Amino acid sequence: MKIPSIIALFLMSHGLFAQKNVGVFAHHEDIGHPKNAGSATYDKAKKTYTIKGSGYNIWFNRDEFQYVYNKVKGDFTVTAHFEFVGEKGNGHRKIGWMMRESADEDAVHSSAVVHGDGLTVLQWRAKKGENMKDPEWEIFFPEKAKFEIIQLQRDGKKITMKVGHPGHALQTVGTHEMPDLPNEVLIGLFICSHDPELIEEAIVKEVRIENKASK
Repeated sequence: MKIPSIIALFLMSHGLFAQKNVGVFAHHEDIGHPKNAGSATYDKAKKTYTIKGSGYNIWFNRDEFQYVYNKVKGDFTVTAHFEFVGEKGNGHRKIGWMMRESADEDAVHSSAVVHGDGLTVLQWRAKKGENMKDPEWEIFFPEKAKFEIIQLQRDGKKITMKVGHPGHALQTVGTHEMPDLPNEVLIGLFICSHDPELIEEAIVKEVRIENKASK
């Protein structure tokens, strides 16, 4: 085998070729080495994203999921319409927006999450490598409603999650401070099956990214 081929195989095995643009996003990859590889595609005609991912969870001191993201600086608001494909699956499978310090599996992050059973929560890891705490590092919406519209906002160190149904006003899930987040972070779509043996799929559309630093 030629040396360039060996290098290519090494890069592929470590996810370093997962940099092809998907719609408006510059990067996509599996975080945390889930057992089953995820994927992400963009339908230009329909303006929809299809994301597939596995992973044991986004919790404790490390995460596993498929991530489609950009690097951004400063304040932003991101909004999109999310839908799982299929009614079956683990009740705690997750989709939503995630803001992350880095692509490390144990990175500081804040996630706007809707579960397969409708559980809706703003959750976070405040320190790199720390176990996420229940319920200290979560804010729950009071009802399970399977919201389709998910929004995540950053205003300095303040993070806010809002949700809603198409045609209705967004409702605030909660706000919290993330003092250890750097000015430049990763922001993007994610999916986690909450079952390492399964791959879940979601369709995401009407993606809007408003970044004050880019204006």
